[in-house]
Amino acid sequence: MVLSRSRPRPPERFPLSWSIPARAVALALAVHILWGGNPVAVKVGLEAFPPLTSSFLRFALGIACVVAWGRIMRIPLAPPREEWPALFWLGLLFIVQIALMYAGFAATSAVNGAVLIATNPLFGVLFAHLFVTGDRLTPARALGAAVAFAGTMLVLLRGAGAASLAASTDGDLLVLASAGLLGLRLALCGRVLKRVNDVRLTLWQMAVALPFFAAGALAFESVRVEHVGPGPIAGILYQGIVVAGLGFTAQFHLIRRYTPSVMISFNFVAPVAGVALGAWLLGERVTAPLLGGMLLVAAGLALIARGPRTRDR
Repeated sequence: MVLSRSRPRPPERFPLSWSIPARAVALALAVHILWGGNPVAVKVGLEAFPPLTSSFLRFALGIACVVAWGRIMRIPLAPPREEWPALFWLGLLFIVQIALMYAGFAATSAVNGAVLIATNPLFGVLFAHLFVTGDRLTPARALGAAVAFAGTMLVLLRGAGAASLAASTDGDLLVLASAGLLGLRLALCGRVLKRVNDVRLTLWQMAVALPFFAAGALAFESVRVEHVGPGPIAGILYQGIVVAGLGFTAQFHLIRRYTPSVMISFNFVAPVAGVALGAWLLGERVTAPLLGGMLLVAAGLALIARGPRTRDR
């Protein structure tokens, strides 16, 4: 058999200054548009299933999806002994971050939650600068972080000045705290992915957390049986299959191949999608400060995404 000596076709590039192949950009955008619907799905699911119960159901579905994918791809799912410490500590961080997110979404609107949770790359680039070799905080990223922070404050202040900060709902602040921990978790995952398979990392963060969510749900919560119906069930299925199953797997696959702060920065589409879906499906009001904050957050995250060259493909 004669092997061709022709030069391989270079990977397709996204135009302008993006340094990521267009197919990867398309996947990242699709995943983050779907993630934009997560606050809406959470709000709908919470009508019947309280936060810890929702978390348990969501990640039980997510685990089933990831295990099925791992079997199809013939990826070993049992972690070797040396991977357990990282998986355990990331799992504990995962528990706290998810619990704060659900508690926050339960106490604020889906449109507010969509903007605030999407600020996680603001924190992610800062933590990646500290923990991930070669993923530096450039001037462009620093500017993007400042713009996104300004948008976050506009949402929290509701356009009424600093005196109104104390009036921000507890839900808003809980979601913002969850966004900070999510940024930290994704940055740490970017470091761990250098030695841990992305499917195993996705699976075992959820698996470590699942018993804690189950125990908390049994001890402290009761399902609102009278509210169980197509809407809340669809919300749980969306969170579990689309976000926890498909979304997490695709995200870690992309983070493994490209620098974490670049890939998580495609969250700039999530607040736009989340606000649009919250207004459309739930009829929530989009105020001028919220709209301005969403645009600033999206613009800041777009600046953050214009980052360094990617690693080897």
